[in-house]
Amino acid sequence: MCGISGFWSSRAWPDSGALARAMAARLAHRGPDGEGVWCDADHGIALSHRRLAIQDLSSAGHQPMLSDGGRYAMVFNGEIYNHMALREQLRDERCEVSWRGHSDTETVLACLVNWGLMTTLQRLNGMFAIALFDRQSATLHFARDRLGEKPLFIAQYDDTVLFGSELSALRSHPAFGGKVSRRALSCYLARSNVPAPYSIYEGTMKLSPGHVLALSAPGHALPASEAYWSLADVASTGIRISKEGAMDSDTDAMGDLLEAQVQTAVASRMISDVPLGAFLSGGIDSSLVVAMMQKVSTRPVRSFSIGFDDDAFNEAPHARAVADHLGTDHTELYVGPRDAFDLLPGMAKMYDEPFADSSQLPTALLASLTRHSVTVSLSGDGGDELFGGYQRYLDAQRIWKSLSRVPQPLRRMATAVLCAGAPALSSLSVRRGCTGMTAIARRAEYVARMRTMLVARDCEEVFSDIITDWSDMPVVLGVPPVQPQSVAMPALDSDLQRMMYHDTISYMPDTILTKVDRATMAASLESRAPLLDHELVEFAWQLPDDVRERDGRGKWLLREVLNRHVPRALIDRPKKGFGIPLGDWLRGELRDWAESLLDERRLREEGWFDSSVVRKVWQEHLSGEWGWQSELWSVLMFQAWLDEQAA
Repeated sequence: MCGISGFWSSRAWPDSGALARAMAARLAHRGPDGEGVWCDADHGIALSHRRLAIQDLSSAGHQPMLSDGGRYAMVFNGEIYNHMALREQLRDERCEVSWRGHSDTETVLACLVNWGLMTTLQRLNGMFAIALFDRQSATLHFARDRLGEKPLFIAQYDDTVLFGSELSALRSHPAFGGKVSRRALSCYLARSNVPAPYSIYEGTMKLSPGHVLALSAPGHALPASEAYWSLADVASTGIRISKEGAMDSDTDAMGDLLEAQVQTAVASRMISDVPLGAFLSGGIDSSLVVAMMQKVSTRPVRSFSIGFDDDAFNEAPHARAVADHLGTDHTELYVGPRDAFDLLPGMAKMYDEPFADSSQLPTALLASLTRHSVTVSLSGDGGDELFGGYQRYLDAQRIWKSLSRVPQPLRRMATAVLCAGAPALSSLSVRRGCTGMTAIARRAEYVARMRTMLVARDCEEVFSDIITDWSDMPVVLGVPPVQPQSVAMPALDSDLQRMMYHDTISYMPDTILTKVDRATMAASLESRAPLLDHELVEFAWQLPDDVRERDGRGKWLLREVLNRHVPRALIDRPKKGFGIPLGDWLRGELRDWAESLLDERRLREEGWFDSSVVRKVWQEHLSGEWGWQSELWSVLMFQAWLDEQAA
């Protein structure tokens, strides 16, 4: 695991090596074990690298790495779990390779030399971001893993191309011309993240998961990227296989296949030359991953969890119970608002781009706790998206089932009535669960939410409303917003499949995996997600819906597999998620910090938000009249990010 960066320019930058080294220095947290720089003055290119040594700790794994003969130069961030099997394939095909060590970086480079880029990418099983320069054709290639576990930013400014694992590396180059994009800000307010391919800066993009991009020269507009793996194709193929009855319809047999797939994915991700452990929340996904780890391990697995004093958010006792049953070597840490407050000054720097999923705080604390003991940690990320686990899937289907029974003209009339009686700002999205709200306020909140859902034309629109924060963005931005790009849907059979697909290509890489990558890498910890093994993803899309959702619950088949290893009573409870009591904390220990960022004069002078709207929302939240914590958090994290850029 590493941080990569570099630039390619038609201009002769003075001391390119020093510039490349400065870019890499901004990524030292991603790779504290070493640095490397490679420059080719004739081509105007420089590659730089920071190393977190995981496999082959010797100098044989040093990057940037050149191929035999020197045609290719590569920097690579990630882990390839089948790289030893790929070496066997190269031997079977009698490819001549002079191996120097046993790093996966060397394996990838040898595959690229012998098979080419596209074939190599399709054979890799892992997470990665790659920059590859072909000196013979003078072409710079970029590639990102299928599901988007590893990030890659690319920018074009006049005659110079910049790239890096984080924006901070690009900002350290004098060619960088960062100007905040209002389009990206609109997307951010809607989803609490800046989704690929956008970046918060104009002229800068994120490479989308499963894509490659080839540049033939610096100084030209960035071309469109090309997909080497498509979730749309995976979903369509899986549904066809399911309809053809190719998979055994017996649920026990399906469970056997699923368990074997998960066990294989977990085992492959336990290969490491450094200490390894796992995040354990006590939920279905992380518990299954840890159960499989313990099953294939000869010693107790190290497991880690975070707890809260607020019982409504605390899952630590459940994690402890699962750990005790499985016999892991378990560590837990209880945190409160003071811990979060201490972390806040570095949060904007850690995420490097506006990001407002409040679970970023406990995730960062968990990563820091885990890094004290191990260098690699497995997680349960991906289970909800692949097996239908989110409560919002059930909610959206239930709401649409009720709404669809009422003709739309009648629903529009009802909306008009609700509009007439609603507060001026009630068209803005609100969230349930704000402590201290009166029963009347809760009803008002429900009314505000239903006003937008009543005019929905299908379940997808209901789902979109559920997942959208500042849904009335013209009010807070003061200008017409630009919505995130709509997700192009393949021909799917059910509302559940469409919601899962949407989350897998957007929410998961842009929120979940971004959150985990930045938090773990800030602690110099590598996180691996076995449930995102692409072969497991392909298998999951062959499952029928009735083993995803059954008896009013999601992840039914995954639960059945877990029940083979962990008693049902330890797992069978409502899902809490990895949240914090943010609403209360903003009224309490975090109030002064929030107040300074939401100062009306500051908001007015900066001009990004309508200060009167933000202040009204803030006052309503403080009074307990409304639960605005999600909306406020997005504004607060943007404001904190602005402060970090000015520092």
